Amino acid sequence: MLKNHAIIFDLDGTLLNTLDDLTASVNAAMKSCGMPVRTKEEVRQFVGNGVMKLIERCVPDGMDNPQFKKAYGAFRIHYASHCQQKTVPYDGIIQLLGKLRIAGVPVAVVSNKFDAAVKKLCDHYFAGLIPVVIGEREGVNKKPAPDTVLTALSELHMPVETAIYVGDSEVDIETAHNAGTGLVSVSWGFKDKDFLIEHGAGAIADNADELYRILTEMTQ
Repeated sequence: MLKNHAIIFDLDGTLLNTLDDLTASVNAAMKSCGMPVRTKEEVRQFVGNGVMKLIERCVPDGMDNPQFKKAYGAFRIHYASHCQQKTVPYDGIIQLLGKLRIAGVPVAVVSNKFDAAVKKLCDHYFAGLIPVVIGEREGVNKKPAPDTVLTALSELHMPVETAIYVGDSEVDIETAHNAGTGLVSVSWGFKDKDFLIEHGAGAIADNADELYRILTEMTQ
C-alpha cells in the first residue's frame, strides 16, 4: 500500500518550476562581474548539480576565472531574496501532495540547492505538506550521491526498501540507483522524455495525476 512507502521528491523541475528565478539570479551575478548573461535554455542545461556547479558552468573559464567566487557569492545573495518572484508549483502538484498527506504517506524533498533556499521555498509553497526537507549542506554529499536520500529516510524513520524517488533529470536517475530506491521520472521538468529514456529512466509520468497513478501501482 502507498502509505507504507516513503516518497522522496526532487525540487527544481519536479515540484517547482524555478527556471525563471534561477536565470534572473544567474544573470544578476553575471552582470555584477561584467560577464556575458545566459539564456534560460542555457541555465536549464546547467542546473542539477548544485549552485556551485551551476555558476561554474555559467562563468567563462569556470572556477579558473578570478571572479568565480564573486559571481558565486552574488548569485547566492540575489537568489536568497528573489527565489519567489516567478517560481510556481507545476500543475497538480499541490493536489498530489495533499492526496499523499491524506493517505498518510511519508514525504520528503531532497535538493542540490543550498539548504536555506530549499527550506524557504518548501515552507512558502508547500507549508504543512512536506515534513522533511534537505538541501545542500556541510556533511551531506550532494546528489547523485545517496546521502541526502538516506538522510531523509532516516528522518522519516523509513527503510530504504520502502522508498520511491521522483525526479526530472539524469542526476535524479543516478541518485535513485545509488540509494537503492524505486524511481519515477517526470517529463514536465528541465529534461525532456527522450533525454530521460536515454539516461536510463523507467517509469515516466507526464502529469501529476499520472504520477499518483504510477506511485499507487508500484506500491500495490
